[in-house]
This record gives sequence, structure tokens and C-alpha cells, in this order.
Amino acid sequence: QVQLVESGGGLVQPGGSLRLSCAASGSIVSIYAMGWHRQAPGKARELVAVISSGGSTNYRDSVKGRFTISKDSAKNTVHLQMNSLKPEDTAVYYCNAGGSVVAGTAFTSWGQGTQVTVSS
Repeated sequence: QVQLVESGGGLVQPGGSLRLSCAASGSIVSIYAMGWHRQAPGKARELVAVISSGGSTNYRDSVKGRFTISKDSAKNTVHLQMNSLKPEDTAVYYCNAGGSVVAGTAFTSWGQGTQVTVSS
């Protein structure tokens, strides 16, 4: 019932920047947290960054200082600003969200993923 739509992926040179966006839609009462995961070829999906409804953030060590996660609660959107990109950041990036919909039902949803390729 809750859909996530991602945008902003693409091809960028090392050292460049990209800004990913994800918008949640549906019969949402509240979102507890939103975040980004990524999966590189031949590797397991890994958490990149999360942000709670209260604004607390967590990042994996390899992206700290380079990536910034932010949200616009009024629009049920989350963004991931990625700076100083490295080839090892190449992956499919997936947005996810958890919260509640009508009738007190919890939900977790995932986007379809957006490709980020860092290459010269």
C-alpha cells in the first residue's frame, strides 16, 4: 500500500556528487524511519544511512563525512547527498521506509532501486 519512488541516480566521475531522492506515497499515518541501502555486483546489500522521524542519523563508516541523509517530513521524502564519490560507491541504491498506515498497521517498503555508477 506504500510505494517508494527513487530518483537521482546516474553516472558520475570520481570525486563528483549525486543527490538521491525518495518519495513515499500511500495511506501513510506516520513514518518512523527512512534510509538507504546499496548492493554492489556480487556483494550483499548493506545499509548506507538511516534517519529517524526525530532526525537522528546513522551512517556506515565508509561514507561518513561524504554522504548526508536528510528528510522532509511534510512531503514524506528522504534525500541522500553523496559527495566525493569513489568507484567503490558504485551500486544499486535502494530506499526503504518503515512506519504505520491506517488501522494501526505497520509497514515496511522498498523502492525499486536506482543505479549509481562512479567511473572515469
